[in-house]
Amino acid sequence: MGDRPMSERAGSLGEATARVALVLFRGLSGLPLPVLAVIGHALGRLAYRLLGARRRVVITNLRLCFPEESAAWHKRLARAHFAALGQGVFDVMVAWWASPARLSRLVSFRGREHYDQALARGNVILLVPHFAAIEIGCVLSTERPMANVYRRLPNPVFEAAFRRGIGRFGATMITQQEGVRPVLKALREGRVLYYLPDQDFGERSSVFAPFFGVPTITLHAVGRLARAVEARVVPCYVWQKPRGQGYEIAFGPPLEGFPSGDALSDATATNRAIEEGVRAHPEQYFWVHKRFKTRPPGTPPVY
Repeated sequence: MGDRPMSERAGSLGEATARVALVLFRGLSGLPLPVLAVIGHALGRLAYRLLGARRRVVITNLRLCFPEESAAWHKRLARAHFAALGQGVFDVMVAWWASPARLSRLVSFRGREHYDQALARGNVILLVPHFAAIEIGCVLSTERPMANVYRRLPNPVFEAAFRRGIGRFGATMITQQEGVRPVLKALREGRVLYYLPDQDFGERSSVFAPFFGVPTITLHAVGRLARAVEARVVPCYVWQKPRGQGYEIAFGPPLEGFPSGDALSDATATNRAIEEGVRAHPEQYFWVHKRFKTRPPGTPPVY
């Protein structure tokens, strides 16, 4: 398990292997979600034991973000995190192939009024942190035109499957390599932007902003986008429910005073919104990502 979300990591497989995997995944996607959760948790626990380097990344991240907690707590949460990631593999399958009716049955909403009120007032950017079930958010495009920005997958078989799976309800799929113009175009057309703000892409278009008190390289593009189209930025969290009972999509109030015009202030506000979601379900956040790989000048590496 590496730094990228489930679908992106799968994209590095060989093409022949990818075709076989897709056939298997599609067949498994029809199983009841509680069954998929049991299998996924078992795979995650196995990965926790086998992937020592990645386990150390997770525990390092937890120590940095929760220094007040004990070593035993960090270890317990790391085990729970790998279990959530294991289920996340199957969440991708559900997102790609479940019928709209099944997705609707599996997903419940919290704080929906924040999203609806923002939509009623104009353009909306959903600020969506990397949780294990993040791709289940595709269900939102069954209700309203969406736009998704993603990193192109190296495997053309998985690239096509990803675009088809996430875009099958009409979402516009935009690669990061295409730049900002198609994103602005989609927003101006009235599409809701499903924006993932929390990966380390280096210092370009980023600033160091606090994340759980740690200076963290943070994209500030969301502030520029919001200012360009006068969009409201609404936090959106996609979580697994216990024991495979479904998913919860929770919305927070739109970020206040955002954008401020100051890159550091805006990046700090987005990180604060991410923290709120992480504290609710810390085991499901994407701790396997080397979030603190890029460090401020003169600061020693943590990995």
